[in-house]
Amino acid sequence: MIQTNYNPDVLSCLANLSNDEVFTPPSLVNDILDLLPAELWSNPNAKFLDPVSKSGVFLREMAKRLMHGLETQIPDKQERINHIFSKQLYGIAITDLTALLSRRSVYCSKTANGKYSICNTFDDEQGNIRYERMKHTWQSDKCTYCGASQEVYDREDALETYAYNFIHTDKPEKIFNMKFDVIVGNPPYQLSDAGHGRSASPIYHKFIEQAKKLNPRYLTMIVPARWYAGGKGLDDFREEMLKDSRIRELYDFPDATDVFPGVQIKGGVCYFKWDRDNRGLCKVSSHKRGNLLSVMERPLLDFGAETFIRYNEAISIVTKVRKLKEKTIKEIVSVSKPFGLRTNYLGQKKPFKDCVQLFQNGGIGYVSKDELTANKEVVSKYKVFIPPLGSGSDSFPHPILGKPFLGLPNTACTETYIYIGIFDGEIEAKNLMSYISTKFFRFLVLLNKPAQHATKKVYHFVPMQVFNEPWTDTKLNKKYGLTQDEIAFIESMIRPMDLTQNSGDDE
Repeated sequence: MIQTNYNPDVLSCLANLSNDEVFTPPSLVNDILDLLPAELWSNPNAKFLDPVSKSGVFLREMAKRLMHGLETQIPDKQERINHIFSKQLYGIAITDLTALLSRRSVYCSKTANGKYSICNTFDDEQGNIRYERMKHTWQSDKCTYCGASQEVYDREDALETYAYNFIHTDKPEKIFNMKFDVIVGNPPYQLSDAGHGRSASPIYHKFIEQAKKLNPRYLTMIVPARWYAGGKGLDDFREEMLKDSRIRELYDFPDATDVFPGVQIKGGVCYFKWDRDNRGLCKVSSHKRGNLLSVMERPLLDFGAETFIRYNEAISIVTKVRKLKEKTIKEIVSVSKPFGLRTNYLGQKKPFKDCVQLFQNGGIGYVSKDELTANKEVVSKYKVFIPPLGSGSDSFPHPILGKPFLGLPNTACTETYIYIGIFDGEIEAKNLMSYISTKFFRFLVLLNKPAQHATKKVYHFVPMQVFNEPWTDTKLNKKYGLTQDEIAFIESMIRPMDLTQNSGDDE
């Protein structure tokens, strides 16, 4: 039977501006608002700020809760509407377009003082949803506030500059001249760099840092989860967040499509509750394929790691591995650009006298040893080459790593690969490859690899082995005393890898 009276929420039907500026579905907004204490919605003095309003959905859903919560205190509906919109709810739009959209969603009018506005106390068009066109402050070709590239974002007035109001000021408290009980939102995720192809720099962390300057009672935002491992300007932010005991709840989604249907965000997303006046362990909720897998109260930093272990089920496995106090495989993993040659370097097409075989982007080339600027002593040894980029898929089970291959003596590589191990014999190198191919090895890499890149630091949790014998998952599971449940979890997360096949990263 066709449902003829179906009236969908228009804010659940909006197309995203981009993968960097994602509209938040109303259902997700309400999940996030559920983190806040229920008594806030019946407090006529509580003040709420969305500093990154796009559709106005956070403000709209908060208004619904306040309308219900204040009904007994302010019985007159119009008086209650006027009070909520003029004295409790505040927004800062990210563009002129989203300012109009937000006002339309919240006030039912694109102008706050318009004929159709449900709030009749505003005397200006913006109301409490502000937008001011800002300019970047350039220094050495970068914006001092957000790091935007002058080459990309120094635009004429007719074009959007993406100089977001909330983070382009040293005094965010001056925007509304008040303190807020709650700051909540879904900030823009990144800005494109100049001259680096599709490269982009994260920006979402700057909104969190700015919000903390306002010192609200509660702060909650949904952002990419790549900050767990830092990198690209996120190292200081990661360290500060993971050591902040005021983060009391964290909801983790390795597959972003669980909350943003149809949107691929590498490394997934998370949202959190920061509680200014309450410190303690964090309640970590792990999700997969739309289901809640587990909930555990634990520190965000553990095992001496620099990164956050996102899977609760992994904690017992890492505990068993660390109990043996073995060295980590990270100690024998090369740095990026191991022989000093960039990805775009191409060797000669044909071999020549005293040349070194070079594994490079697109195949094999040949290069003089003199052209190598690092680790020349490794050229004559056996080693294992592996691409530092894993599969781009966020689906389960994960591939995690590209397929390793044997590096014979007289071989090197460009930045397209890294190498693991330095051996005098071929047997040890092949046994290392067997270890890399195990699900156990790649599961421990996954714990420190929230995005595609698999550089040296992602091997932090992987223990060293003796490579006079090949390794299998059966041997490793027995060595570390893993339970059937722990083995099953690893199996559910990691794809098998067949080293006998030459094509593809894994099976």
